[in-house]
Amino acid sequence: MKNITVFVFCLCLFNGCVQQGEGSMSVLEINKGWTYQEVDGTHTGNATVPGTIHTDLLHNGQIEDPFYRTNEKDLQWIDKKDWIYKTTFDVDIETLRKDVSVLNFKGLDTYADVYLNGKLVLKANNMHRTWSVEVKDFLKEGKNQLKVYLHSPIKKGLELYDQSAYAYPANNDQSENGGLGEKKISVFTRKAGYHYGWDWGPRFVTSGIWRKVELRSWSRVNIESVFIRQPVVTSELAKLLVETNIKVLKETEAEVSISYENGDVIAANTKVVLKNGLNKVVIPFEILHPNLWWSNGLGDPNMYDFQVQVKVKEGAVSTQKVSVGLRSVKLVREPDKDGESFLFELNGVRVFAKGANYIPNDSFLPRVTPKDYDKVVDDAVQAHMNMLRVWGGGIYEDDYFYDLCDRNGIMVWQDFMFACSMYPGNDAMLQNIKQEAIDNVTRLRNHPSIVLWCGNNEINTAWHYYSAGGWGWKERYTKEQQQEMNHAYIDIFHGVLPEVVEDLTELDYWPSSPQAGYEPQNHASYESTSGDTHYWGVWHALHRFEDFDKYKSRFMSEYGFQSFPDFKSVQSYAIPADYDIESDVMTAHQRSGIGNLRIKSYLSWYYQVPDDFEEFLYLSQVLQAKGIGMAIEAHRRAMPYCMGSLYWQINDCWPVASWSSTDYYHKWKAAHYAVKKAFEPVLISAVNKSDSVAVYVVSDLQSDVEATLNIQCMDMDGHVLYEKNNNIVIQENTSALLLSLDTKEIKNFNKESCFFVFRLESHGEMITSRLHYLVHTKDLRLNVPQIELSIEEAQGETYLNVKSNTLVRNLYLYDDQSAFVLDDNYFDLLPGEVQRIRVLRHNNPLDVEGVNFRYIRR
Repeated sequence: MKNITVFVFCLCLFNGCVQQGEGSMSVLEINKGWTYQEVDGTHTGNATVPGTIHTDLLHNGQIEDPFYRTNEKDLQWIDKKDWIYKTTFDVDIETLRKDVSVLNFKGLDTYADVYLNGKLVLKANNMHRTWSVEVKDFLKEGKNQLKVYLHSPIKKGLELYDQSAYAYPANNDQSENGGLGEKKISVFTRKAGYHYGWDWGPRFVTSGIWRKVELRSWSRVNIESVFIRQPVVTSELAKLLVETNIKVLKETEAEVSISYENGDVIAANTKVVLKNGLNKVVIPFEILHPNLWWSNGLGDPNMYDFQVQVKVKEGAVSTQKVSVGLRSVKLVREPDKDGESFLFELNGVRVFAKGANYIPNDSFLPRVTPKDYDKVVDDAVQAHMNMLRVWGGGIYEDDYFYDLCDRNGIMVWQDFMFACSMYPGNDAMLQNIKQEAIDNVTRLRNHPSIVLWCGNNEINTAWHYYSAGGWGWKERYTKEQQQEMNHAYIDIFHGVLPEVVEDLTELDYWPSSPQAGYEPQNHASYESTSGDTHYWGVWHALHRFEDFDKYKSRFMSEYGFQSFPDFKSVQSYAIPADYDIESDVMTAHQRSGIGNLRIKSYLSWYYQVPDDFEEFLYLSQVLQAKGIGMAIEAHRRAMPYCMGSLYWQINDCWPVASWSSTDYYHKWKAAHYAVKKAFEPVLISAVNKSDSVAVYVVSDLQSDVEATLNIQCMDMDGHVLYEKNNNIVIQENTSALLLSLDTKEIKNFNKESCFFVFRLESHGEMITSRLHYLVHTKDLRLNVPQIELSIEEAQGETYLNVKSNTLVRNLYLYDDQSAFVLDDNYFDLLPGEVQRIRVLRHNNPLDVEGVNFRYIRR
């Protein structure tokens, strides 16, 4: 080691993304024995911590399932009540002998007064922060009582609303459903925005102790946080800086060591003098030929486990462990002939971002389990994704979520928690926001998966005039009010947040999504040639799916289309009397006011609008899959002009008709299978012209591939009308137009009764294949199929073999219990060919008699 740089100063920082090792620290979890009591009311019972008042009332049988039928509207009284949570915990003499004891709430939702042994020790007002307070002077040996008084977020919000000189815009705050009329109070409270309702979610404004509670006690020395800076990372050399924030209670000499590979490799070992208070110690070291962290599809997401240990001369030791992936990453915005690029460069490779937007997994956050996170991230990996955008109307996610993204090579576009609202900019709010940002950026900054911090969701676009392509919020206010709100916007999104990101990380910051440039006047439009875009012409403006090819963007960070969950999922919240998409129950689980109308309109263009309820659910999914698939293909064909495609959205927070590709129960909709195909590493994509078909190949691979493209044109019964083989070279990391097929040269060709099959092979191995049609499905002359099913057991795997005498479109295989999961579904079945489908999961012995199917009927 050539040199050691040590900075010693005092500041206030929160825990980093680390594990506390053995030594001077003792941790007592205070998550048992809690009770709740309604203030000035009768509801009381045993509580679960972490938890919410809604789930506690449910577990104690005092309310019905909030997601069932229309129960949501009957439970709006809960958020207007104050609640008291209590527990007792034991403190032993060893803990009392420690120099410092800190009571740590990892999440309080939201307005909370905390009492320890009858003394007020903490007042909280931000769900997104970790709240810590030193309590050594309030502890006693034996039983200690902890009480949390949770104020109604509605009553607190109304107080702040009444103090405001004007109402703030907050489009997705469903105040009417909460009995508040036009009073949009969500903007005043630092709490998950989706709790107040959204156009895909219910209104459950929760209260509770939503993350763990701990008593952390230590003597002499404690590591407060560790950050591994990566100023230089290449395949040859990683130059790293370990920033360790160390707190001591008096000046002392200390030895700081850094190791990895289970302590077998000592990266650095040095002696420092620590001053009383908080010290920042910076130690550089190097790793030769590091194993780099790569995103899914580019390489292995290699991780290093580092350990930092501080030992003071009195003998006390503090240790923290941190897992880090070594990579260089940046947002590339360079002027070009078309405008300005917007793309992510990882370890020198320009990456096309393939992924989706992500929302919280449940309206009641403590119900989300590690298995839920496992499923969402695995769903992303299985669909060839390399990025998820953590959307700004939810939460800064649990560490486990980011750990999964780290280990699976899923890059994370991380929003700060601001969405679709303007926000007050008074001093108290700004200070609260700053601490929220410091807390979460510090907690998450070691995760290699996080590649960008973004200030907010859609606020910049919403603020601008309709005439300029915005939502027109400005037009509702006087010039003085506009100036005040705009000043607050600049303070938050061009002041507080980017300063925190710059001070605490090495990542880029983007003020708002979408936005055409960094400055606030650069708001995005569908025609923007820079920045990122949210394209909602399809859906809101009734643009056809074909318009995805017209509005491609430099980086498409939102677009989408709705569908219903499958019939089995609908049965979880509805009864047969509700089986009409316009029934009260189905309407309660369709939060977009135009949702059903839009689905019907688009069905009429591309398919048919069925009268049967179950058929409508099925066709809504097929329709969504078509739209999302067409969008992804358009974006990928447009690379390198377009370098990202993140659809809205991968998951749901309750059972609902929404834009998700997997439903609340993690069932894949048709769209997720379409996404899996459209995000394949090598894609064949065809576009209809007037009398021809343009054939493209798109590759994410990092080397050229010699391949053979087989093209067939056949009729519905499988008769081949045209066939040709083309030897091609698939160029690395690019999109290319391969050829144009002149349909006039094909004998007996008819658009309504013919289709193309493209197969791409290399060295005898199938790379990918694609079926392509020249008219909308409703205009195809489909025959009635005879479908044969059989089950095959081979090498410990189970397969469903499917065959038909004629083309089958969007074949959906299922059983009445939804007990099996397939690696492909809603697929097109070629006439005369056996499709072999691997069964990923089934609960009972599989019997072909129990397999049902649906397909597109003429």
